[in-house]
This record gives sequence, C-alpha cells and structure tokens, in this order.
Amino acid sequence: MFAASCPPTRWLCQTPFPHWVPHPEVWLLVAAIIGFGYYASRVIQPHAIRAGGKPITTRQRQCFAIAVALLWFASDWPLHDLGELRLYSAHMVQHVLFTVVIPPLLLLATPEWLARAIIGDGKFNRWFHRLARPIPAAVLFNILAGITHWAAIVNLAVTNGPFHYTIHALLLGSGLLIWTPVCGPFPELHMTPQGKMVYIFLMSIVPTVPAAFLTASSGVIYQAYDHGPRLWGISVVEDQQLAGAVMKIGEGLYLWAIILVMMIRWLSTDDRRRKSEGDKFRGRLVTTVPAPPSGHSTDTRTPPDYSQN
Repeated sequence: MFAASCPPTRWLCQTPFPHWVPHPEVWLLVAAIIGFGYYASRVIQPHAIRAGGKPITTRQRQCFAIAVALLWFASDWPLHDLGELRLYSAHMVQHVLFTVVIPPLLLLATPEWLARAIIGDGKFNRWFHRLARPIPAAVLFNILAGITHWAAIVNLAVTNGPFHYTIHALLLGSGLLIWTPVCGPFPELHMTPQGKMVYIFLMSIVPTVPAAFLTASSGVIYQAYDHGPRLWGISVVEDQQLAGAVMKIGEGLYLWAIILVMMIRWLSTDDRRRKSEGDKFRGRLVTTVPAPPSGHSTDTRTPPDYSQN
C-alpha cells in the first residue's frame, strides 16, 4: 500500500519473481498503528472505563491483530512488488484486501469510545456522519472503484509511488465508510439486520461490471504490465482475466459468506426471541373469564343504591 514504486528498469525487475526489497515506510506505518493500539489500550482505556465505556474485548484485540497483519501483507514484499512489477491480478488482491477485508476488521476492533475520540465533535464528525450513511458511502465507493480500473489511472499508479499510495489510501478510506453502517462502532449509523444483508449483496454485485470487462478482454488493457519476463508463464491477457476472476468470484464468495453468517445469526436470534416469548406462559395456568350471555351488559361494577334516597 505504501511501498515506493519500482520501475521495470531496475535490476530486481528483470527476474521473474521480484527479489526482496526493504520497504521501511511500511514497517514504520505498521509500527505506528501497533503503537497507537498499545497507547489506546494502556492510556486511553482506563479513562474511558471510568467514564462509563466498555473495556476492549478479546475479540476486538484479535480483529486488530488480523487487520494489522493483513495490512502489512498487502503493503509489503512480495504481494506489493508482484502487484507493481508482474501481475495485475496481484494488484487486484491488494484492492480486495484494502476495501472489503481490512476495513471491517479495523471497525470491529475499534471500541466506541475510541472511535468517538478519533472523529471528535467538530466538522470532521459532521462530515463523517454524512458520508458514512449507506447511500453516500456506496456512491463514493463505487465511483472510486470505477476510477481505479481506468487504464490511465492503473498505468500511472504502477509507475508513480506517491500516486499509488494515494489511491490505496482512498480505497481504504472508502472501505471504512461503506462498512460503517454494517459493523462500525457507531450504533446510530447501523442498519437493520435485513438491510445489512441487502447492502452487502449489492456490494457483491457492483464489482461484476469491471470483472466482466476484464474476463472478456482479448487484448492488453493495462500497458504497464505488458513487459517481461512473464511470471509463471502467465500472459498479460490471462493476468487480466485472472484479475477479473479475483473480483467476481473471490470477492463475491467472500461477501456472500458474510451474508450467510449474518443470516444464520439473525435467524437464530429471532428463534430464541420467539421461544423466550413462548416460555412466558409455559407451565402456568392461564384462566379466562367466560363471555356474558347475549344481551347482558359486560359492566361488572356494582350499581348505585337509590333505595335510601
């Protein structure tokens, strides 16, 4: 994500599999994120708990560790170098990680008190709450997804490190926005369980458009990848088709698996709720008052006595 671009003319680019290259900017970023997590856990958390916040759970710690590990994997050698020097399909794996895998893990790892401290109470907070709603987030996400598949943008990103960094940072940011209504630490922005499943399903449909374009291509779309030596004998066109498969099949199956898990949890929760409501009267004798004969009043109050007047 943050590693500098390597022009194909460098000596390490002349081998089929890129040689190991240090990316200290990636290591510094990962170290900074880990340091911030440690600071939030040790310094900020005690104050938040005294103010009524909930402590960081084991599940949140696990999500944080997995998210940081995947961010490192996607940004460092070998995946980063493969995505810039050899295979557009490897570049697409990076995009999938930055948009639909890492963002929800980061959101699940963030306690509510920490998230509210990060966005504050000013203009950033107001803009975040406007953009993190389903429709604005989906519009921004899909516009960015379309732009990042434009040939001119891809070719420039492969050869320009800072521009590549900007694109990946925007992808990660749009991923955080689009996942906030599903699993973000802000309950007021969450949709209903049914709405979340429909929302994720639509997320899985949109990538099929550029995926179909890539899988059906018979010529070279991204000239930046049209150079040798070819890795594992994969041609440029085959690489483009493989990238389309990563989007259409890989990302789609991942999102559908999330929908399946959410549906199972929703159905089991609804079933437990109905059972608990039925258990309210289980084992109890419920009596009913017989209906009065036809023509008789149902008023059981004692009529006033006028005989003493």
